[in-house]
Amino acid sequence: MTTPQPSPLLCAQDLTKVYHSGAAVEVRALAGVSLDLFPGELVVLLGASGSGKSTLLNILGGLDTPTSGTLSYRGRDLTHADEKTLTAYRRESVGFIFQFYNLIPSLTARENVALITDIADNPMDPAEALSLVGLEPRLDHFPSQLSGGEQQRVAIARAIAKNPDVLLCDEPTGALDVRTGITVLTAIERINEDLGTLAVVITHNVAIADMADRVILLSDGRITDIRTNGTRRRAEELVW
Repeated sequence: MTTPQPSPLLCAQDLTKVYHSGAAVEVRALAGVSLDLFPGELVVLLGASGSGKSTLLNILGGLDTPTSGTLSYRGRDLTHADEKTLTAYRRESVGFIFQFYNLIPSLTARENVALITDIADNPMDPAEALSLVGLEPRLDHFPSQLSGGEQQRVAIARAIAKNPDVLLCDEPTGALDVRTGITVLTAIERINEDLGTLAVVITHNVAIADMADRVILLSDGRITDIRTNGTRRRAEELVW
């Protein structure tokens, strides 16, 4: 007997996104993207700058809306949702990690994470979230007292402290050296495995694709290939 396929957590159908610059210039960032994303997956979006990766991630996270096409979360349409619904989706269901950490300098690591837990419905304790990314000894340190990799791990803890279903990561290692980047990827890997969180990671670094369940290649706003890895490599095994 075959194991039944779980229902998609996010379902994108024929997404397009067109930006207008002036009266006559159109920039087509997405040109008909269809994609199902499943609970517990680790997915890497791979492509050159301008391929549409960040635009797709922003639409998946409710930060932007498509020009046409549909997006649903757990079967509920988000494409035509009002701002209140999208705000609730972003607040409760999605964690965001960006290349830059966006920590509050005057707050400790614990306090930066508490900014999220104070507004979430079912949050972790900030110390628990920081423990998941290996920062137990640094709870009460300020960002200026932390390395770049430690600051990024605080940002990861802040993103996952709300217990989101979806973790969206836009070039999370882009500002880091290789060793520190692998430490950050290990934290994302642990969240994905221990909490069963769908993790979607944008990168232009081909080596990172080896740690994914699926690798989705984008070019000129279109999906050009979807590759499934038979075996995921551990983040600590990656070399670039």
